[in-house]
Amino acid sequence: MKFTAEQIAGVLDGEVVGNPKAEVYKLSKIEEGTEGSISFLANPKYLHYIYTTQATITIVNTTFIPEGELSTTLIKVEDAYLSFTKLLEFYDQAKKGNKVGIEQPSTLSESAKYGANFYLGSFTYIGENVVIGNDVKIYPNSFIGDNVVLGNNVTIFAGVKIHSDTIIGNNCFIYSGVVIGADGFGFAPNPDGTYSKIPQIGNVIIEDNVDIGANTTIDRATMGSTIIRKGVKLDNQIQIGHNVEIGENTVIAAQTGIAGSTKIGSNGMIGGQVGIVGHLTIGNNVRIQAQSGVARNIKDNETLQGSPTMGYNDFSKSYVHFKNLPKIVSEIEEIKKEILNQKKENNG
Repeated sequence: MKFTAEQIAGVLDGEVVGNPKAEVYKLSKIEEGTEGSISFLANPKYLHYIYTTQATITIVNTTFIPEGELSTTLIKVEDAYLSFTKLLEFYDQAKKGNKVGIEQPSTLSESAKYGANFYLGSFTYIGENVVIGNDVKIYPNSFIGDNVVLGNNVTIFAGVKIHSDTIIGNNCFIYSGVVIGADGFGFAPNPDGTYSKIPQIGNVIIEDNVDIGANTTIDRATMGSTIIRKGVKLDNQIQIGHNVEIGENTVIAAQTGIAGSTKIGSNGMIGGQVGIVGHLTIGNNVRIQAQSGVARNIKDNETLQGSPTMGYNDFSKSYVHFKNLPKIVSEIEEIKKEILNQKKENNG
């Protein structure tokens, strides 16, 4: 599938500088551009590649003024990075096509309801009383339990498991291997050392515009709801415990684990492999660096690192000393020896 610079500029609301009929059929990095590809320049570090790239078309900011000869046709936009992201989405949808219809074999309950442009992949099970909105795509080998509600324009990739009573809003993407609404980790100890399972009778609520990465798990609440607010972006392989609540537009990187009943505010950024204990309250606009361990409540606007976490600036200053600790200890021992020798001389 080929597109001209003129067509792409129309999609991106950009201005063509060069050949409006230049055609491309693939995407590339600017340093790896070849004939027939389209790339972008957003990071000044890659500026020199604009003069050597073989990409047929390059997306640049409107502020870009070339200082040398170019062989690539430019499309000028307000924000090259965001525009290229938009182009990636357009390309992804064009590549996948607009699948519709119900493939066989699959199981679709008679009590289930679905809207227009519905796609159901083969070997998928849809339970009783499921309600599915318009433009929903459910790829093969997925499971949708009883009483689940899916909003409009939801995409569920292959192998997803969504357990009963889960509610999912509009414009959500749920990637392969995700499990939503499995039982939370709830067990009561018995006097003999064994454990009795605590029934998990709540559900999971996922609001609009949420992305959930591959193999992430979100547990149903013991009572009430585990809630993922609108605009949240979850990476792959994240564990979210029962009754957790994550605020709007918070992003969380891979392999983070959040224990039960912790409440996380809006617009947060949590790095990879962060561990957060249960029953905490974490404020809005909080930044937690990768591999941190959080065991206390966090106020708004804090930036943290370490295990247990401390203020990011304090951690950075302390780390200088952590690295030099053996040398510091050795110097202290030498000072102690000098003091002891001085004492002996004075007493002698």
